Amino acid sequence: MSSVPTPEVSRRLLNAWRGEIIAGRMYELIAQRLPEREAVILGRMSAAEASHRARLERRMQALSIEIPAPDSVHVSAWMRLQARIAPVDRLLAAREAAEDEEVDDVYKRSTGDPETDRLLREIRREERSHSRAVGDIRNGSDGPAPAAGAATSSPAPALAAAGKRPAEARLARIIDRETWHQTGGGWISGAIYGANDGLAAVFGIVAGVSGATGGSSFVLTAGIAGAIASALSMATGAYLAERSQAEVTAANVERERQEIVEHPEEEREELSLYYQLKGIDEATADAMAEQLSRQPDALLKALATEEFGGMGESGDPVQAALAGGISTGLGALVPVIPFIFMTGALAIVLAAIISLIGHFLVGAAKSLVTLRTWWAAGLEMTLAGVIVGGATFAIGLALPT
Repeated sequence: MSSVPTPEVSRRLLNAWRGEIIAGRMYELIAQRLPEREAVILGRMSAAEASHRARLERRMQALSIEIPAPDSVHVSAWMRLQARIAPVDRLLAAREAAEDEEVDDVYKRSTGDPETDRLLREIRREERSHSRAVGDIRNGSDGPAPAAGAATSSPAPALAAAGKRPAEARLARIIDRETWHQTGGGWISGAIYGANDGLAAVFGIVAGVSGATGGSSFVLTAGIAGAIASALSMATGAYLAERSQAEVTAANVERERQEIVEHPEEEREELSLYYQLKGIDEATADAMAEQLSRQPDALLKALATEEFGGMGESGDPVQAALAGGISTGLGALVPVIPFIFMTGALAIVLAAIISLIGHFLVGAAKSLVTLRTWWAAGLEMTLAGVIVGGATFAIGLALPT
């Protein structure tokens, strides 16, 4: 029999319902960028969110609460862009934090309706499991994910009171010995930070020379020189960084090959432990590792994939150089633009205005990588521009010409 819900019950159920839709869609977007095994886990977690939503809808129907159309719940274009650009580790950290926040805000406090509270408590336990599962993916251990609708099973590996399962603890001991693993990043964040560096550096040059010369034609010369220097410096740095990363990855693979020769039993156990952490029973995992150990190249490929994501695939140094150099050059040219057409006080004012607008836009773009609020990141960058421009302009005024 249905009852009349209080405003608090309606609000909490609707908030929980919207949260499940957004979480499910975000998991689907992130899963598209993950290796197959992690993508499968996030896919199952997305299905579990859909199950939560169905249970919430049944409760809302019982209380005669109108259920909005699912299409009315939107993942903003900015969040979708972040899901495609931001580092996956930061995306997973954000989802983990969101799961914890949702549990505390939506599911923890009583609504005053016992049946609704019981449902929210059940979902709360599952949301905590989701948070632990996301944390485990971030830490590199991908235990079995829950089937959709599983009420209380945890998708994360169960952690014993001492801290870790035997397989996890044994694997940690092996990994602790192999301290040579390295990780790398992507070129997109490099391009964003390149634009940031170019804009900030040349804005300081333009402001300083403007203060010293009253906005003379020397500003254009100094600004163009600074822009070219910044772009070339960023391009060569990005190229060398990618080359270095490729060399590190190749060295990792070669070192893993040596480990197989020098410690074959330990490497075989290490691979078995990785498989156990995926939910494979110990006997089967040992048999799989034993089978692969008979072919050193196959064992190397399996271990390289588990430990550092592949056999040496890395970013393109030329692509990184072009992205970093071009973005830095474009950012650096922004403060110079007015001085291409004019000189004097008006050029100084226009340069300051467009540079600070550029600072805001670059700061907002950085939030695609950092996952901060776009306007907060933009305002922070703008404030940094005001400080840099103001300080260098004052120094320019004080310098002899």
